[in-house]
Amino acid sequence: MNISIETLTVPASDADVADLRVLLRDAVEGGASVGFMLPLSDAEIARFWAEIFPAVANGERVLLVARDAGRIAGSVQLELAQRPNSRHRCELQKLLVLRSHRGRGVGTALLSAAETSVRSQGRSLIVLDTGASGNALSLYARGRYTRAGVIPHYARDPDGPLIDTVIYYKHLPEPRGSTRP
Repeated sequence: MNISIETLTVPASDADVADLRVLLRDAVEGGASVGFMLPLSDAEIARFWAEIFPAVANGERVLLVARDAGRIAGSVQLELAQRPNSRHRCELQKLLVLRSHRGRGVGTALLSAAETSVRSQGRSLIVLDTGASGNALSLYARGRYTRAGVIPHYARDPDGPLIDTVIYYKHLPEPRGSTRP
């Protein structure tokens, strides 16, 4: 497996859009609590990505993808805070890896690339939330994210039950000589 990470630009190719749709379906059907419920329709998936791409195009969001043999095997998003008092932070969202590629370092590579992107954007704080029983807990622990707390019954698992959510953050060193945005 030869994974490469890149920032996806828009408009995305038809093949990339198809891969992203497969990725989201695979994650949700695999139990990822990323805002969707089962059964997940093709229309919901198409609508989600159609809403993401304009934010990528106007610089409010960064979409990173992991490729294996040219096909998208994972993705992560950075929502860049836009208010004047919060332009030092971003929210890491929807870190997704195909079930067929889990346990191979794809999530770690995406997380590392996201942190590099955060720094290049002049941001120094990453916040995120994830299900308290999700697969990503060990990933964020290895990445030295600080667990800020747990919100009980915050969201629903794709198959219905309410689940707890863990809030994490990570401060990144500001680049030398940088000024805050």
